[in-house]
Amino acid sequence: MRGVTVLPPPYHATAVRPDWSALPAGLRAAVTARLGAPVVAARTATAGFTGGFAAVLETADGGTVFIKAADHAHQGHLVDWYAREAAVLGRLPAGLPVPRPRWALDAAGWHALCLDAIDGRPPRLPWIPAELDAVLTGYAEVAAVLAAPPAGLAAPGLPHLADLLRDDVLWWGEVAVGREPMPPAPEAARTRLSDLVALESRLPGYAAAAPGLAHGDLRVDNVLLDADGRAWFCDWNWLCHGPAWFDLVGLLLTGYADGLPVDALFAAHPAAADAPPDALDVTLAALAGYFLTSAAAVPPDAAGPVAAPPVSPYLRAHQRFSGAQALGWLAVRQGWA
Repeated sequence: MRGVTVLPPPYHATAVRPDWSALPAGLRAAVTARLGAPVVAARTATAGFTGGFAAVLETADGGTVFIKAADHAHQGHLVDWYAREAAVLGRLPAGLPVPRPRWALDAAGWHALCLDAIDGRPPRLPWIPAELDAVLTGYAEVAAVLAAPPAGLAAPGLPHLADLLRDDVLWWGEVAVGREPMPPAPEAARTRLSDLVALESRLPGYAAAAPGLAHGDLRVDNVLLDADGRAWFCDWNWLCHGPAWFDLVGLLLTGYADGLPVDALFAAHPAAADAPPDALDVTLAALAGYFLTSAAAVPPDAAGPVAAPPVSPYLRAHQRFSGAQALGWLAVRQGWA
């Protein structure tokens, strides 16, 4: 690693989720009826940061599906995310390496989404070059479609990345005017605050001017590699109007930590072909502020109802790690001490 002092969380094992047996009997009965055969095995997904149910279910007739489920009463945001994801996946062109939706249902106060099961695993960290090549190649295929998406893909009323950035991502400006405390961060954040504000402030304009769509949440744990080494891209609930090069920066943060030539990888990727010259820098500045500020915030489960299922105990570790890598990568590119 690049001498980093903030280590990555175990992305393959970050989740805290209910098992199949812990779901309400009415929900299990409804899902089983829809599957048409008894469930004989359930493998709970171990990656991710939400507390929703997610598992591969195997049925007595040899079928295999992936089920996500969330409690309407305590996980309403997840219910909305799953509905949005189903709408997006149903409109992505055939042939892309993404899971396909089968059906959704509501029972016992829960919402369940059934997807094709992808027989795969997350990429390993530190990155194995062949696996990173497979992921970057796969995302080039996806990004080409997102750059000129079919008309129906935007039908669900997709958000705009520029709006999401202004509402929830750009934090250095808030720190500079005293509305947000300076998060625990390397010295570069304190001595270069005005530079960070100037850089991140350009990102919404770039995002608004870019045609096409972005995944919006591309991370190593939202990718699966199948037995043939093909990369599959999951968790499409944040699809938005914006540039695919934004996704590429988030994906490559772990590559920077591993000492890989991430500048060259970004520049050579088709998703970055039309990126402004400073797109990488402004995105790194924005992500550094977002992740470092989020890592210092009160955990969502500490602020919510006692009955709310917990988020992952690794969420803050993920944010600290991602923020440190974004700021470190930016500092190297900018020549900051």
